Amino acid sequence: MVQQKPWLKFYEPHVPPRIDYPPASLPVVLRDKATRYPSQTALIFKGTRVTYRQLDQTVDRLAAALQGMGVLPGDRVAVLLPNCPQFVMAYYAILRAGAVVVPCNPIYTARELQYQLIDAGAKVLIALSSRMVMVRGIRDQTDLEHIIVTRIKRYFPPLLRLLFAVLRERSGGHHVDISSDPNTVWFGDLLIRAPAQPQPVAVDDGETAVLMYTGGTTGLSKGAQLTHRNILVNAYQGMIWSNAQETEGAVLATLPLFHSYGMTLCMNSAVLAAAPIILVPDPRDIDDIIKTIHRYRPTLYPGVPAMYVAINNHPDLARYDLSSIEACTSGAAPLPVEVQERFQKITGGRLVEGYGLSEASPVTHGNPTFGDCRIGTVGIPWPDTEAKIVDVETGLIPLPVGAEGELVVRGPQVMCGYWQMPTETANALRDHGDGGRPWLHTGDIATMDEDGYFRIVDRKKEMILGAGGFNVYPREVEEVLYEHPKVMEAAAIGVPAGDRGERIKAFVVPRPGETATEQELIGYCRQNLAPYKVPSAVEFRDQLPKTLVGKVLRRALRDEEVARLTGTDR
Repeated sequence: MVQQKPWLKFYEPHVPPRIDYPPASLPVVLRDKATRYPSQTALIFKGTRVTYRQLDQTVDRLAAALQGMGVLPGDRVAVLLPNCPQFVMAYYAILRAGAVVVPCNPIYTARELQYQLIDAGAKVLIALSSRMVMVRGIRDQTDLEHIIVTRIKRYFPPLLRLLFAVLRERSGGHHVDISSDPNTVWFGDLLIRAPAQPQPVAVDDGETAVLMYTGGTTGLSKGAQLTHRNILVNAYQGMIWSNAQETEGAVLATLPLFHSYGMTLCMNSAVLAAAPIILVPDPRDIDDIIKTIHRYRPTLYPGVPAMYVAINNHPDLARYDLSSIEACTSGAAPLPVEVQERFQKITGGRLVEGYGLSEASPVTHGNPTFGDCRIGTVGIPWPDTEAKIVDVETGLIPLPVGAEGELVVRGPQVMCGYWQMPTETANALRDHGDGGRPWLHTGDIATMDEDGYFRIVDRKKEMILGAGGFNVYPREVEEVLYEHPKVMEAAAIGVPAGDRGERIKAFVVPRPGETATEQELIGYCRQNLAPYKVPSAVEFRDQLPKTLVGKVLRRALRDEEVARLTGTDR
């Protein structure tokens, strides 16, 4: 354990309610940083460093190469890569060419990837070589005209690259042969042949820059249309909120950059601050994360609760120095109080909870990074962001302080709509008759206190319809379970129980070396929850199903349970 850094306790920066944003797009910002700080490290990946000048030059060449493939402003270019230098290069090159970035989850199944490529109408795909067998299997069903292939080892240091190649060969990794396909090209070969500069493209800041697909955990995945203004504004809000100073500190990018959270707080905010981005390709590799913190000394670590839980419970934690961490913002899932407090003791840094969603680029709320952090809340709205609580039934009636209702937000970071889904857009973005921007209906149940701090109660769609007509929010049950000394992770769901509504079932991952019984945990819940909120069953698991970004998939647990009850899992 380390002592909390004294300055974290007393320093409270002034965060203006309104911000003067840079009158530019992100590719222009990158060019500016490369001009002013050419030798400053932009990317750190497995020991390899890329400067801002090198990054900007590569972005130029790749943008020119895309134009040579016929990519026009407004065309969609998909990126199927983990956190690696090629992702950052591809993202900024696509924007510089005036095209639209379509980030794809690199662990998608063929069906999931095919859906997203077809829905977006992607013209080009930039993919990791290990995914090419899958890509080839679906290519004919899509609109893809060109594929750019790259290897994860391309930016490894020489010795590590050699070791990786040997291990891949021993494990039976197959060689990717693209020689017979004129419309598939290696990333490196493309850069060699491309002009040094792309043709200039004028882009309006209200045009779509990114199609950020929602995770699909509550239904059909939708493409949130984020404009150039949306993504620049949210990144700048993040830079101001964390009090980031140009060329100072470094950001640990364990959050997937294909996710809006990682895109904004790990990549775009770092570029605005001309800070190094330390890339970790697998957010589930906690050993790699801890070793990377120990070696490269990041100061900012945006993450999700599952990452902090894993670090808190790592068996070899004492061998590593994590004291460089100064500030962390947790999002994407509720942050249990016990997890927050323990992580702060371990690092001496500040871990605060924030809130956002893909449709808002994604951040709308946060606890002040170095100010009045109120544990158990997601903080206050970010600058230029409005939020209120409205009734669930109509979504139009503002509710008083302390009342539970749906959280609605609006601000310059909110999307312009869902891609080719006018009905869903109309449901999400609604005019409340007050003359301002439309309000984004989040689907989350929340409360606001008298000081303007918001607390997320739970997802409206995941509310448990308890016996006796009482509604139970899973987070209430999970918070209590997290407080039990033998529990590492917990999730609660509603299981159909006929006329009695739903019964509550909890899924628990015990701490390493600990054993607990079902009755022990149910008894603990009885001591800390109203009777109708107490789980009727507890199932122990080695792990919980999660998205790659670390969000627990309650819906997957419920689907498993329903299938078991109906006999459809056979």
